[in-house]
Amino acid sequence: MHVLVVYDIPGDRTRARVADACLDYGLDRIQYSAFYGRLSRPHQESLMVEISQVVGDDPANVQLIPICERDWRTRLSLEQGDDGEG
Repeated sequence: MHVLVVYDIPGDRTRARVADACLDYGLDRIQYSAFYGRLSRPHQESLMVEISQVVGDDPANVQLIPICERDWRTRLSLEQGDDGEG
């Protein structure tokens, strides 16, 4: 299943470690604090456990949003520039 992971984490070190976890799970960065890719349900849960451990008691808002194949195919997107960011 496709997933979108977005987060708002004020701490630089914590934010970087969450990004590393997303990359370790094979997700692609689409914006500074947004990643997407395909993860099975067990891997989604495992990633969120890892992120929870990384965040600890630091302030954070992390959302992992599953997206069904039909909705993924109908998404609208605009990518410009060399780095893919608008």
